[in-house]
Amino acid sequence: MPAVDESKIDFETIELFFFAYRDFVSDPDAILSNIDMGRAHHRVVYFVCRQPGMMVTDLLDTLQITKQSLARVLKQLIDSGYIRQMAGAKDRRQRRLYPTLAGRELALALSEPQSRRICSALQDLTAEQKDGVLSFLRAMRGRREGLPVSEQEVD
Repeated sequence: MPAVDESKIDFETIELFFFAYRDFVSDPDAILSNIDMGRAHHRVVYFVCRQPGMMVTDLLDTLQITKQSLARVLKQLIDSGYIRQMAGAKDRRQRRLYPTLAGRELALALSEPQSRRICSALQDLTAEQKDGVLSFLRAMRGRREGLPVSEQEVD
């Protein structure tokens, strides 16, 4: 392991991220546990609902996971009636994903408490401060070049 100067690490912000993420996913986790699903299912149903008709390859790219890690989760969502998979109209080899009514309702039920939490956290901020939060979050996005795509889903 390389030597690291601890004085250059922003432990407070890192801890705030850990705790914010823990609490942000806690409400959806409780809903998902009642139907024997986890965070990987949440991510899939969320993005399929946000982009109905997306191809499986696009979902893999969005989630930055492998086919193997998506296969079990997607199969369970399809078998449970939350996602519908259809061949592309022009290219039958394409696999396009659509939410069912139940899938859309699940995605909304999972997103609603998260949206409420976000609104509560932003309510006392000025418009400029809210823009700053969004700019910060956009700047945090992105994988470091060369990091491998995850072989495992993390629930």
